[in-house]
Amino acid sequence: MLTETFDKDTEQMISPEAVYGVREKVCDICIVTFSDVVVEEIRKNFDCTTVAEIGSVNGGRPIYLLEYKGKKIAFYMTMISSAAAGACLEEARCLTGAGSYIMFGSCGALNREITAGKIIVPTQAYRDEGLSYHYAPPADYITMKNAGRVSEWLEEMGLPHVSGRTWTSDAIYRETKANVDKRKAEGCIAVEMECAGMQAVCDFRGLDLYYYLISGDLLDCEEWDMRILGDEEEKKHQLKNFYIALEMALKI
Repeated sequence: MLTETFDKDTEQMISPEAVYGVREKVCDICIVTFSDVVVEEIRKNFDCTTVAEIGSVNGGRPIYLLEYKGKKIAFYMTMISSAAAGACLEEARCLTGAGSYIMFGSCGALNREITAGKIIVPTQAYRDEGLSYHYAPPADYITMKNAGRVSEWLEEMGLPHVSGRTWTSDAIYRETKANVDKRKAEGCIAVEMECAGMQAVCDFRGLDLYYYLISGDLLDCEEWDMRILGDEEEKKHQLKNFYIALEMALKI
């Protein structure tokens, strides 16, 4: 069964180091975004150097390095879903040597009242995906270990935010009403595709993950509400989130 696939006793058959070789450390901190708009804007506004590339038959994903207030910080655009984003993270840690990862993206809101206009900080993620079961023993939820620090930093920046459980699902088109109601009853305030998997990878590899989200669409209604998902407003929010990530990087 899927929940019985975690194997801590035998060696992995392949590693990023076997693919890319052992690399020199580039920096301590890496920012992970899902937005090509963010990447292009940051490249325009900062002196960025391409230091590595995450290879793929879908096309390479460059890893860039910039300097912000005297600190070197890497960043890259990840693929979507736990399995894909987890693979990118595995390769990014090999290519950069970074031990801390700040990640942000969009999610679907499951509670319109407490999430409206606020950054969402996941505290635990429901493991409705496959990747995490290869990196952590079976359990319904995984704890987002640095949620408290993320909330503390947002508080220091004066940014409105809310903390709570999130639901990580691989199946964007199978978020049924019954499953939405189940997760809401357990205290989940958002649904996304990566939190559980990314935290599991980081726990297994001894990395630190700092994660926050903005709500793009709304599932806390009779019919799905697209809201700002994919529009210009969401893109502006994602760019703001990168600058928030830069400030967070200074605190690590």
